[in-house]
This record gives sequence, structure tokens and C-alpha cells, in this order.
Amino acid sequence: MNSVTSKPISMNTTTLAYLGDAIYELMIREHVIRKGIVHSDRLHLASVRYVRADAQAEAIREIYDSLPEDEQALVRRAKNRKISTKPKNATPMDYKWATAFEALLGYYHLCGNHDALQSTVEKAIEQIEGLHRSDGEGKEK
Repeated sequence: MNSVTSKPISMNTTTLAYLGDAIYELMIREHVIRKGIVHSDRLHLASVRYVRADAQAEAIREIYDSLPEDEQALVRRAKNRKISTKPKNATPMDYKWATAFEALLGYYHLCGNHDALQSTVEKAIEQIEGLHRSDGEGKEK
């Protein structure tokens, strides 16, 4: 680890979110493939519900209180960071929460805390799938 990544907790949260976004996208792609969705046109459609800002925002709000204090501080710092771009398909607050979620995932990755990373993504998937079941959405194939 170099000096930039030696203390991930104090890194720029936008940088952590940049990394976390890529990690989450990869984990979600694996998830939908493991569900048996194999047609390329359906893979993207199946992934969208997990990577939408509103879904990520709901997932992080759901687990926030269970996080240790230092991770809550990281999430708050990421959420409170000024956004420089206007979100396309999300409210500004959902966008901020989603960025905080991605920053937390990037932090876990850089710390080598793969158990927390996996657990957090699994909780997010369960939360998102639960929301969609309650909305009456069926299973996609």
C-alpha cells in the first residue's frame, strides 16, 4: 500500500466512491449471472435495479445504524460532500446517499476487509430484492 492508500478512512470520499462504484458493479454483474440470466440484453436490465442511486441509498440507510462509529463518520462525510454534477435519475439526496454507499465499499476494499464488503453487498441485494418483491415485481429471466 502506498502513502495515498495507507489510511483509507481519511481518503477523499469521491475517490473511495469511484472505486466502490466499480467494485459494486462487478459484484452485481456476478449476482445476476449467478441467478441464471445469461442473455446480454437482459443482463443490463437485471442489473439496473441494483445499481440505481435510489436503491443504493435505501440500502445504506438500512444498514447505517449498524455500522461502527468510524464507518458512520465516513458515510456522513461522503454524504455531506458537495456534489458537482446534477444527478440524472435520482434526487440529490438519494445521489448523496448512493455515493456514500459506494465510498464505504471502496473503503472496505482498500482496507482488505472483504468480509465486510461481501456482507454489505449481500445486505444491499436482499434489501433491494425485498423492495422489488413488495412492489409486485416478478422475477426476471
